Amino acid sequence: MPQLSPLNWIMLFILFWFIVGIVNILIWWNTKSTFYMNYNVKKDVENKWLWK
Repeated sequence: MPQLSPLNWIMLFILFWFIVGIVNILIWWNTKSTFYMNYNVKKDVENKWLWK
């Protein structure tokens, strides 16, 4: 393995943790709960409020 300068080691360290963070964010984004509106509900539901 070739000798790397300390700056390259620091950059590799930052790159590694950046990739780990991005992968964690992508996994979280794909597994989070999403709530959808139910569009199959009848639209002409009787109004329960007694407004005139």
